[in-house]
Amino acid sequence: MSPLNEYGFCPIQKKLACFDFDFKHWPVDFSWKEILICVCVCSYLIVHSFGRRMLYPGSLGLLQKAMRPMLQQGQARLVEEYDGQRNKLVACDGNEIDTMFVDRRKDGGQAGKTLVICCEGNAGFYEVGCMNTPLDGGYSVLGWNHPGFGGSTGVPLPQNEANAMDVVIQFAVHKLGFQLSDIIVYAWSIGGFTASWAVMSYPEIRALVLDASFDDLLPLALKVMPDSWRPLVTHTVRQYMNLNNAEQLCKYQGPVLLIRRTKDEIITTTGPEDIMSNRGNDLLLKLLQYRYPKVMTEDALRAVRQWLAAGTPIEEESVYTGYEVDDDWCLSVLQSYQTDRETLFPWSVGLHTFVSGEDMTLEGRRQLALFLARKYMRNFETTHCTPLPISEFRPPWKL
Repeated sequence: MSPLNEYGFCPIQKKLACFDFDFKHWPVDFSWKEILICVCVCSYLIVHSFGRRMLYPGSLGLLQKAMRPMLQQGQARLVEEYDGQRNKLVACDGNEIDTMFVDRRKDGGQAGKTLVICCEGNAGFYEVGCMNTPLDGGYSVLGWNHPGFGGSTGVPLPQNEANAMDVVIQFAVHKLGFQLSDIIVYAWSIGGFTASWAVMSYPEIRALVLDASFDDLLPLALKVMPDSWRPLVTHTVRQYMNLNNAEQLCKYQGPVLLIRRTKDEIITTTGPEDIMSNRGNDLLLKLLQYRYPKVMTEDALRAVRQWLAAGTPIEEESVYTGYEVDDDWCLSVLQSYQTDRETLFPWSVGLHTFVSGEDMTLEGRRQLALFLARKYMRNFETTHCTPLPISEFRPPWKL
């Protein structure tokens, strides 16, 4: 075998290149597969080394060990104070899922007949997580831990997460006796992925509440990685960690409430001082653009973005009243549309008023866009990790 020169060619190949012959017998010098294999291997190594652990720090053994006293205390509280019932579920991939169920149906209140299934954040556990919020409201509550968190086995990859969510819903229906129409799914932060998967896969679920969640993982992943890694990060996220919340959410037809934290420092692409970099904004806009495409014109989008840029309730109200939004008119337009035709999204409301039959004006679309934005999203003036008080938790708006 002749040695290669500095360009990777052997002298014999160089000499043969001077002659005319059948090229199909020429040895391959380079293939696209070399780059593809390199990218795929790098992506796999990133995900299964530091990537998954960065995304789900709660799966780290050291963190769980440090939190063990707190988790044990939280679990004891749920059992002793709320008569919580701990159950082990087995998902279709064989992972064991650690759950906690608090049954309020016998308390006699209306809230207790509703089951709130809670989906925790990337370092959250049901023992000390967001299930405390609906508990304070008198709801029946079912919490569960991500694969690899607490008593759950496995690792928190997207398909494993979806499998865990699936068995939790099946358990709620077939073992606990709830109807899908009795269930509200409530998620905090990265829990929005499994929550949006749940309502996409089980469209009969009554409603969805997403707190401090985002539309897509990729912009947040790019924020924390070097610019030179952009192609590799993009491939890695799309191939292995594609938490596409907005895409899943748009396949759900039911009521949705988005809670945006105005001082959120985690799901922003720049920082908490720039409220418009909060990816919760993008989640709202994508949902509204899918459900009401004729309303969400460029002019209406500008009005909604101006409303989203308001950092305080006073500023928010100032924008809303500045556009002279008539809530009663907006409601009558939507109700008339809903009465006259199929109500599956996307709606074509926005072309006509359906009250007078006249073409809708730009002003009318702006009013509708702002009305819908305020119905679908509520602001909570705090940072990402502050527990949500029950005063901020409520069933979503339904026409």
